[in-house]
Amino acid sequence: MDLQQILNLPEVQLILPVLQTVISILLMIFPLIICVAYLTYAERKVIGYMQLRVGPNRVGPFGLLQPFADALKLMFKEIALPKKSNKVVFLIAPLMVFVPAFLAWAVIPVNGNGALANINLGVLYLLAVSSLGVYGILMAGWASNSKYAFLAAVRSGAQMVSYEVSMGLTILSVILMAGSMNLSEIVLAQKDMWYAIPAFPMFVIFIISILAETNRAPFDLPEAEAELVAGYNVEYSSMPFALFFLGEYANMILMSAMAVLLFLGGWLPPVDVAWLNWIPGFVWFVVKVCAILFIFLWARAALPRFRYDQLMRLGWKVFLPFSLIWLVLTAFVLKFMS
Repeated sequence: MDLQQILNLPEVQLILPVLQTVISILLMIFPLIICVAYLTYAERKVIGYMQLRVGPNRVGPFGLLQPFADALKLMFKEIALPKKSNKVVFLIAPLMVFVPAFLAWAVIPVNGNGALANINLGVLYLLAVSSLGVYGILMAGWASNSKYAFLAAVRSGAQMVSYEVSMGLTILSVILMAGSMNLSEIVLAQKDMWYAIPAFPMFVIFIISILAETNRAPFDLPEAEAELVAGYNVEYSSMPFALFFLGEYANMILMSAMAVLLFLGGWLPPVDVAWLNWIPGFVWFVVKVCAILFIFLWARAALPRFRYDQLMRLGWKVFLPFSLIWLVLTAFVLKFMS
């Protein structure tokens, strides 16, 4: 029996679609994990150059093997469980932060061929999945049975909820302009002009909101070492700690991809000229994501940390009313133009 006859067997035909899906998922997850690992390397290099030092340069050529050395070190460290913690919730919490950051990529189209699951409500799926990370942080703070971890978890929950409101309103304005919640259609609607140009204030609000959403500097109040020791993950070690770390950086890549799809034309080139169209769409997508990620790294190196009252005032008293007014104006202009 040759290979073609084996593939035509009813049992194989039943298993084949499942096998194809599993392979597609693995082909998506493994490059993402490598990207997350090297984002930590890029961050240390960028911050090092901005602070006039070299960053990692010992492990491998130019320090390129440093992420693997860090991963190996964390794998062999002891997993310490606090004596009076809720051990089941304590161990589940890192997964609740790590897994949603990868689940969201099921609907992210990185080129014109569509996503793994090209659904019409892709934006809604992204909002729903990206919001799950806060549960992992709250679970970690509560299960640790530590007042510092719990205070940091509550602070993180309040921060993420606050900025998700303004982020959601900016996304709604994009949906109004594109007339669709399908991410591929939103990208194609920007063929003539990226939405970052007519909706530049909303683009700025979105960038600042994703900084706060991912607990990154200057909004890294949940990890304020001065008053909360080290934040919600203070009781974690070894691989559970590494999952929090990887989840944070995976969320940075995810949020950058969302910004690229919603405001920067996704895989489309800056202008529709023949010589630029020779460059694959995937390359344009990666370059734009890297540009947004550089903003994350630059902000950490250059900007001082906000006070918590300043953080909340910015979210509720500035971003929320402004984004709401912009949404109403967008709807009015689109209705007038139609």
